[in-house]
Amino acid sequence: MSLQDLPLWLDLLLTALVVIGAFFALVGSWGLAKLSDFYKRLHGPTKATTLGVGCVLIASSIWFSIGQKTVSVHEFLITLFLFLTAPVSAHLLIKAAMNLDRSGRPAPPKGRGGR
Repeated sequence: MSLQDLPLWLDLLLTALVVIGAFFALVGSWGLAKLSDFYKRLHGPTKATTLGVGCVLIASSIWFSIGQKTVSVHEFLITLFLFLTAPVSAHLLIKAAMNLDRSGRPAPPKGRGGR
């Protein structure tokens, strides 16, 4: 099968993945630019943009797998690496920010029974 004779359902799937990926990448970038403080801004690239790039990479993997008539795993490996490293890096950035600015920490919980 050549790339010109893709079934309609596959064309729609690839289109949906790319459009959804672009939408989430746009929302994540907008959140990074517009939200007020560091902790809120961190959610844009670590949540929405990661999902957006993952959708585009999966669509790319499907496209090249069909075009080359072999499984293209490079994009899946990049997606897996991205999904594993984004939460870890966000966690480390938040820990570093909390150590630098102690006012960003929440108040300690009050003990039960007046303790």
